[in-house]
Amino acid sequence: MSHRKLNVSTLFACLLAITLPMAMSSASAGESKLDPKVGMQFVQKQMVQMTPELQQKAKALSPEIKQFLVHVAAKHSRKSDTLTLAQVMQEVLADYQAMASAITMDNGEAAAEAARRLADHRLPRGGLLPYMPINMVNTQDLSVLPAMEEVVEGGSLRLAEAAEKGDMIGAAEHLGNVTRGCVACHQHFRGQPGASTLLRK
Repeated sequence: MSHRKLNVSTLFACLLAITLPMAMSSASAGESKLDPKVGMQFVQKQMVQMTPELQQKAKALSPEIKQFLVHVAAKHSRKSDTLTLAQVMQEVLADYQAMASAITMDNGEAAAEAARRLADHRLPRGGLLPYMPINMVNTQDLSVLPAMEEVVEGGSLRLAEAAEKGDMIGAAEHLGNVTRGCVACHQHFRGQPGASTLLRK
């Protein structure tokens, strides 16, 4: 495992130590409303869209990761048949910027609305796996996804709750954790956007 991935794992361990106690107190009610059948149907639809190579990689994932992917599909109410992950991330960035702007303007209602949109961001065509490097579609590399979801999406929901109560300092602290989660996820899966392999190192 690379030094960068070790840092990402350490960062998520630290973030979860901060966010998990708050998350456990509010997660049970929301999670009990999820319909796993909806998630399973969407995952089956995703599998049909994948190439044979990716299907084989997906089938080899651990039961825990497969269950998490079903959980994600069940949790998100917005799904697209056309958008790519990059386009979804553009929407997420717009919601993130709206959260930050609303917090600085002491607009709790707008911050909460943007945070909840981010937490329920649209899922791209085919789900998450087709947009990851094929060599990273394995249990070890994907094992950070549940923690990433908790930090980014769970943190956004906690931000919304704080903002609605008028606790803008608390909302700003949650925004910081969401930011760290976004950056760590990008470092783990994406690297520097737009980097060219045609330049000398």
